[in-house]
Amino acid sequence: MKKKSIYIATTFDTKSEEALYIRDLIIATGLSVTTVDLSTKYVQNHFGADLSAQDVAAFHPQGVQAVFCDDRGKAMVAMALAFEHFMLSRDDIAGLLGLGGSGGTALITPAMQTLPVGLPKLMVSTMASGDVSNYVGASDISMLHSVTDIAGLNRISRQVLANAAHSIAGAVKFVVPEANNEKPALGLTMFGVTTPCMQAISASLSDQFDCLIFHATGTGGAAMEKLAGSNLLDGLLDITTTEVCDMMFGGVLACGPERLDVVAKTQIPYVGSCGALDMVNFGNPDSIPDRYKDRLFYPHNAQVTLMRTTKEENQKMGEWIGHKLNACEGEVRFLIPEGGVSALDAPNQLFWSPENDAALFEALEKTVKQTDRRRLIRVPYNINDPQFAETAVAQFKEIWNKK
Repeated sequence: MKKKSIYIATTFDTKSEEALYIRDLIIATGLSVTTVDLSTKYVQNHFGADLSAQDVAAFHPQGVQAVFCDDRGKAMVAMALAFEHFMLSRDDIAGLLGLGGSGGTALITPAMQTLPVGLPKLMVSTMASGDVSNYVGASDISMLHSVTDIAGLNRISRQVLANAAHSIAGAVKFVVPEANNEKPALGLTMFGVTTPCMQAISASLSDQFDCLIFHATGTGGAAMEKLAGSNLLDGLLDITTTEVCDMMFGGVLACGPERLDVVAKTQIPYVGSCGALDMVNFGNPDSIPDRYKDRLFYPHNAQVTLMRTTKEENQKMGEWIGHKLNACEGEVRFLIPEGGVSALDAPNQLFWSPENDAALFEALEKTVKQTDRRRLIRVPYNINDPQFAETAVAQFKEIWNKK
């Protein structure tokens, strides 16, 4: 069996001292290390790296000349793509540690995102104290703030980099034994206002299935669909599709426009619903766009403000989701909770509005082209009522047993 190695990647023309410092600390733990230079200037000097920038650049689909060009921005983008292809070609990766500022972080993390969930990935970055969502994506990348710039060794950087070295060494050394994977794995989406529903569904199915619950915060749905697209999930109970609200109306927990495409691509058994489509998520009240100032809001906490969706918005969402479902040729059931789509959309609650919900439901029914395999099912309960969860479980088991 080929010996695994922790890869250290950075632009060695500017950060070789730090990379080699980390290398030596990891080697001292008894683990193997492979250092990779990602410099974007063509030079013969490897700066002490095991693999040169030329070695990596050769993996670009258009060859090394695409990387070593006169435009730094284009070179960084090209090297990022080459590094993705390079890492995917390796069969000896125990983990990947990256070092970078804004450019290096953007260069290294796309390759990290392509690696399997569970493989240790640590990015030491000057950017780690801000919004790292674009760097992490739907992956399990750990971001460590470098505190000082990655520009030489000093009393602060030595300690931070040592922590990075020992963190990834520990992750590689102390591997959790693989769980029993005999049960089929299901992806479930949940939000705070759909928690009772998902808890009931998970409890009902957990004897037969390994239930993986994803928080519908934009990256949650993306992570679930990434696993589904990698054939690591066997079915989806996508009850909480609230990320669509934020995507369409400027909220902060938005999915991408590719949401639900994996269902069409894989034909994975799918039960979906309208969970939390009554709300768009914003930050604190001061962060809400002026165009929404006269809308109905609910202060979820000091940093999260929820905005009730309107009839017009619900109609647009129903049409968008409906067109996505029409592309699905596998077994699809989409449940319509007539008693409300969240805990806030219930009688005597702030967002309760049968009229607004009706616009969503009618748009779905007008848009979705129903077949024996693609069906809308009206359920006369709130999404958090036990009867709704029972219906979702029964529908999933029905399509599961058709496999």
